[in-house]
Amino acid sequence: MSIENVVFRQVLLYCNYGKALTGQLFNIELHFKMMALQKIRSLVQLYELLPENEKIIVDVLRRIITDTLPPWCKEIISFNVPYFHGKKGICIVWPSTIPRGGIKKGVLLGFWHGNKLKDVNAYLTHGSNKQVFYKIFQTPEEINEKEIVRLLKEAIKLDQQW
Repeated sequence: MSIENVVFRQVLLYCNYGKALTGQLFNIELHFKMMALQKIRSLVQLYELLPENEKIIVDVLRRIITDTLPPWCKEIISFNVPYFHGKKGICIVWPSTIPRGGIKKGVLLGFWHGNKLKDVNAYLTHGSNKQVFYKIFQTPEEINEKEIVRLLKEAIKLDQQW
């Protein structure tokens, strides 16, 4: 039996014993966290896990990316999030709800080889990762489509050189 199943059973026992509203809410929160630990295999599964605000941001970013990338670039679910690649990785969209993304709130748009892009407007954050540069969005209104498209086109040119 996996550790997730053991924890889930213990929480259910607690909730059944206590029957407190807080216990029931805790059970619901744990249920969503348990779902997030599972391997996500489709966008439908991903969207089921996300809060409304993150769903909207992910959807807007995915639309911009899919409208900009050429047909030979593909989208897959990798690391439980949307990952876009050509010959190599181009970018990734990581909602904070999905574990191991390194962010506590919002949605991260990361450029896989951001260190090689000419980010003349300093749009991307150069965090602790030497290769992946990113931008975190808290609201859909923060998304600058023109800047993202410019960076995507540059990333596509870079990908063609591999």
